[in-house]
Amino acid sequence: MSADWGPVIVAVVLFILLSPGLLFQLPARTRVVEFGNMGTSGISILVHSILFFGLLTILVIAVGIHVHAG
Repeated sequence: MSADWGPVIVAVVLFILLSPGLLFQLPARTRVVEFGNMGTSGISILVHSILFFGLLTILVIAVGIHVHAG
């Protein structure tokens, strides 16, 4: 029996890419978007988590990404 690693891989990659302040922060403290400032705020964490779960749902359920090891 092989496990489906697709959702795990997609979740890890999205978590890294959508960490607030790593690549971008939406909304930023002084502007709408800041790139690479390595800062965060409560509202940006909320916005990035909504983006994370939305993209994860689209990629895993709607597109159907599957990676079988085995």
